[in-house]
Amino acid sequence: MVEWGRLITAMVTPFDEELNVDFKAAGSLAIKLVEEGSTALVITGTTGEAPTLTDDEKINLYKIIKTCVDVPIIAGVGTNNTKTTIENAKAAQKAGVDGLLVVTPYYNKPDQDSLYCHFEKVAESVDLPIILYNVPGRTGCNMLPETVEKLAQIDNIVALKEASGNIIQFAEIIKRVPKDFLVYSGDDSMLLPAMSIGCYGIVSVASHVVGPEMKEMIDAFISNDAEKAKEIHLKLLDIFKNLFIIANPIPVKAALNLMGIHVGGVRLPLTSARENVLKVLRKDLKKLGKI
Repeated sequence: MVEWGRLITAMVTPFDEELNVDFKAAGSLAIKLVEEGSTALVITGTTGEAPTLTDDEKINLYKIIKTCVDVPIIAGVGTNNTKTTIENAKAAQKAGVDGLLVVTPYYNKPDQDSLYCHFEKVAESVDLPIILYNVPGRTGCNMLPETVEKLAQIDNIVALKEASGNIIQFAEIIKRVPKDFLVYSGDDSMLLPAMSIGCYGIVSVASHVVGPEMKEMIDAFISNDAEKAKEIHLKLLDIFKNLFIIANPIPVKAALNLMGIHVGGVRLPLTSARENVLKVLRKDLKKLGKI
């Protein structure tokens, strides 16, 4: 079983005023996240604006962040082109990352057999451990439990980030996969309910803002203090929801900037949070004592 821990943060990519990658700020943010409880970091995932980063920017982020923190670095390498995904995976492995996050191909809408073949080919191309990523709300493609079960038999496919929002599908996956295959929630608000049926942990966005609280909630649940875990979950529920009030990572970047952690804006086709979103985030952050 891989040792990635239970609180993985899908890290934003900080930009400067000209929307160039701010590598120094990226290193500082990575250090902050680890200090606050993150056990591993996903770099260049959706939250990291991977679709608008260049190949060189991605490789430099992996290398720089590897020098800043002593936790596993997982590279988001998935695309809707199997050949390109393999090229990305090989480049990330060469750059020294510890694992790969591979999303289901978006837009193409592959069937379940096609999904299996895609992930099988990617897994064959590298030696690194792989997290499958199922997020049908973004991809238009839902990877079913029976497909996850088959893919879990491939040696270096070791985990799943499940963001279908379907607790029944979650349970069916956990029922089917080996005990050493780690199932992570891809939705912050689903973490505690999913852990109650065997989910291992979270690949989180909210941990940028409430990392210590999320660690406390996870620790409470593992220690069989369900009441404390529930109290923390309910306390964090508004920020969990409102960090997705519009497309991620617009709100989380706005929240970090409001907290004085300067990560800049977002690249087109996304645009920065408008006042109606900032008003909601300010209210949540004040309530949590973050600003």
